[in-house]
Amino acid sequence: MNLRSKPDGERLSAQELCFLALMGALIFASKFVLAGIPNVNLNTLIIILCAIFFGWKTLYAVGVYVMLEGMIFGFTLWWFSYLYTWPAVTAFVMLFRKNDSPLVWAVVAGLCGLCFGPLMYILYLTVTRWETAVALWVAGIPYDLIHCVSNFILTLLLYRPLYKVFSHFLPRRGQSYRESALSSQARS
Repeated sequence: MNLRSKPDGERLSAQELCFLALMGALIFASKFVLAGIPNVNLNTLIIILCAIFFGWKTLYAVGVYVMLEGMIFGFTLWWFSYLYTWPAVTAFVMLFRKNDSPLVWAVVAGLCGLCFGPLMYILYLTVTRWETAVALWVAGIPYDLIHCVSNFILTLLLYRPLYKVFSHFLPRRGQSYRESALSSQARS
C-alpha cells in the first residue's frame, strides 16, 4: 500500500499515521463526551492543531473521524455531508496555518462553526426541494450561533495549552520522532 500524502508530497511515516489516526479518534471521543451540550465540541480546535503540525496530512485524521461517525451513528444523509464539510473546514484552516495568535485561531474556529450548518445543507439541496433545505438551515441558525461562540471560546482558552502539548510530543519539521524524543529529554 502506498502511504504517500499527495497534497504535501511527502511520505507518511508510521508514527504520523498512528498519531493522525489517534487524532481522528480523539475528535470523535471529544465530540461524544460533549454530546450533551448541543454544538459544543473540540473538532475544529483539534483540526487546527493537526493542520499546524501536519499540514494537509490532517485529512487522514478527518477521514478517521468521519468514518467513526458513520460506523457508530449510521451512513445517513448528514454523514454524506461530512465527506465534504470537514475537509472544507480543514482547507479553510490551512489558509491560516502559519499563524500563531490564539485570537486569530479563535476567530477562524468561530467562522468554521458559523459556516458549518450552511455547508451541511448544500447536499440537502440536491435531494430535497430548496425550500426544505432552506427551512432546515434557518431552523439550525441558533445551533450555528452556539457552534460559533463555543468554538471561539474553547479555541481562545485551549489553543496555547494544547499547542504546548503537541509541541512536546511531535517533532519539528525535518526532525525525526527519535530526534524529537532525544531533544525533549535534553530539555527536561
